[in-house]
Amino acid sequence: MPPSVDHVRNLVAEYLNRHPAERSALFGLLSALDTGDDSTSRATLPGHITCSACVIDADGRLLHIAHRASKLLLTPGGHVDGDDDTLLAAVLREVQEETGIPPSCLVLTPEFGRAPIDIDHHYIEARPSKGEPAHRHYDFRFVFRLTPGAPELALQDEEVAGAVWLAQDEVRSPTLRAKLIAAGLDGTITPVNASAVIHNGHGGYLLHLRDANKPEIWAPGCWDLLGGGREPHDATLLDTVTRELREEAGLVLAGLESYRVDSVIGTDGTCVPVEVFSGEWHGDPSELTLTEGVMLSWVRPEQLPYLTMLPATRALLEIHAAQHPTPAAGQPARSATAVVGAPAGTELHIVGVHLYLERDGKVLLGLRHPDSAYAGDTWHVLAGHCEYEAATDCLVREAREEAGLVLDPAELALVHTVHMIDKPGDRPRIGLFFRARYWEGTPEVRERDKCVAWEWFGVKDLPARVVPYTRAAIEGIQAGRTYTELGWLR
Repeated sequence: MPPSVDHVRNLVAEYLNRHPAERSALFGLLSALDTGDDSTSRATLPGHITCSACVIDADGRLLHIAHRASKLLLTPGGHVDGDDDTLLAAVLREVQEETGIPPSCLVLTPEFGRAPIDIDHHYIEARPSKGEPAHRHYDFRFVFRLTPGAPELALQDEEVAGAVWLAQDEVRSPTLRAKLIAAGLDGTITPVNASAVIHNGHGGYLLHLRDANKPEIWAPGCWDLLGGGREPHDATLLDTVTRELREEAGLVLAGLESYRVDSVIGTDGTCVPVEVFSGEWHGDPSELTLTEGVMLSWVRPEQLPYLTMLPATRALLEIHAAQHPTPAAGQPARSATAVVGAPAGTELHIVGVHLYLERDGKVLLGLRHPDSAYAGDTWHVLAGHCEYEAATDCLVREAREEAGLVLDPAELALVHTVHMIDKPGDRPRIGLFFRARYWEGTPEVRERDKCVAWEWFGVKDLPARVVPYTRAAIEGIQAGRTYTELGWLR
């Protein structure tokens, strides 16, 4: 689908805000836009749009190629194709086709971004051999910096006879030359985006799950850092990340420090340098005001391989975690003082509480979120890990937080215990299953990062995907057994 009229009109309006004196020179283009003609089609006459790229290398020079047909030395570019949905997409395609430079080796400049640095207009003589009458080209010129380590040029032999890098004061187009020199652009690549690695000092990282049904946004459906692009009123990228945290999550965080500069691939395929800041926070994500994305949650390093996440983000967090080691979740450091006052050899166990809620022969199960660090897309009873609290108090709290159910500790009866270990060397676990003789409320999804649905299932007709130890416990309860062991080697 070709670029829309509105897309082109917005680019022209932004350009004329910077260069109002050029309005009369672009009168023909403006008139075509007002009539609704497809100004990007080469069949549109008496004039249409082309696109070219000002690729600046580390020495501040611009790439020029020798066109075989015109015998001219020009910046890479050409006509817009029907599949180019933006002018930027058109110029990125042309650069790769003519020179072999992929979009991932090009960086948009903070000064111009996705707007053209120049819109040139020039006369094209008739070409009877191609059935083309004389017409005008309105050439939108976009500027990029070339990343270090970009591949050698692979010129399109059919159209390109050679390539040279010219100093900016040697650029052939006078209008482009003047604007480049006025802008003072060199080959230095500077970050245009900022994000924040927010951790709690105990191995948890604050991440947000981005909307999956918005393919036009950055990293749709992925867990990612909070952050975004620099805006004109941001004096520094620290201002950018501070503003983004406030706008995206209502989070005001002092003490942010620059951590490193990373590069990611943007939605248009170009390389996006990002300055990453780090900061520590100890709050509850559920109390933040999320304005973008689906949810916020603390995530631990061992959960990262199981989350839908861009590889660059996962690698960044793994590096940070390696530099700031903490005990794994539920696994405090094993030492002589790990269990104060306990006999030698005592092993800490993780204690989990589980709600066995039965109604009319059916048991309540929740479907775990697909990206959950544990048992994603699998059915499980309502459960949680004990903190410094009685087991029944823990279950009362978890039922309220996860499903909005009100339980009475006095009405909870222990009906099954599972003593298990996932694999040799892991922390052993004790699962306590309580039957609630009385409760109030209707199950509702309260923690969407953990559970996406609650349903009642017949105890003889459980779904195929049920957490194995949960299935074993339900079967044990039905058989009147009070204890199950799983995973232990004898």
